[in-house]
Amino acid sequence: MNTLLHHWRPRLTALAAAATGADGAHDIDHLHRVWRNAAILLDEHAGADALVVLAACYLHDLVNLPKNDPQRHLASRQAARLAQTRLAALDFPVEKLAGVVHAIETHSFSAALKPETLEAQIVQDADRIDALGAVGLARLFYTAGRMGGALAHADDPMALHRELDDRAYALDHIETKLARLPASMQTAAGRRLAQARLRLLTDFRDSFISESAGDPAIP
Repeated sequence: MNTLLHHWRPRLTALAAAATGADGAHDIDHLHRVWRNAAILLDEHAGADALVVLAACYLHDLVNLPKNDPQRHLASRQAARLAQTRLAALDFPVEKLAGVVHAIETHSFSAALKPETLEAQIVQDADRIDALGAVGLARLFYTAGRMGGALAHADDPMALHRELDDRAYALDHIETKLARLPASMQTAAGRRLAQARLRLLTDFRDSFISESAGDPAIP
């Protein structure tokens, strides 16, 4: 299997790179990180088909619509269809195509589709883990900046007296989506990694709010 992965990884990387746009939160480095996350999860799930996971990790963003696009929830289905066509043209093992398609279709949070295979569960977890931790924090504010959002609500950053709105305020995204990710993980290893990375985000949020309020403990 390692030989097969070594054979296909550069081909999949090239295919993905050709489709990568200007979104730095969904660039080729994101795909490399998702695969590295998946490789960690594969260590605890030896029965999973690593080639299916590899292909889905690198091709899951072949179609990447902006977060505020009304068709965003359809992007993963579109990416899956395109991946199937591109892989078939490269003579990817035909018996593995359906598994790759399903993993890509179900990876997306906005698509709200349930992963029914172990491979799809691993890919979904691996992608969501990249939305957490230090990298997730950087991606959060990068994306908010591209969408024209503010860092946080000036008067009520914790949303104690207002509705959360992560389209307007980047900090709100931690509570509206990212804090929910550990519970959504499909694998035990994914939950452990996600929970550890979420702590960094919540610690950052608390520090941000404290600094913004002029905490006297901070010079």
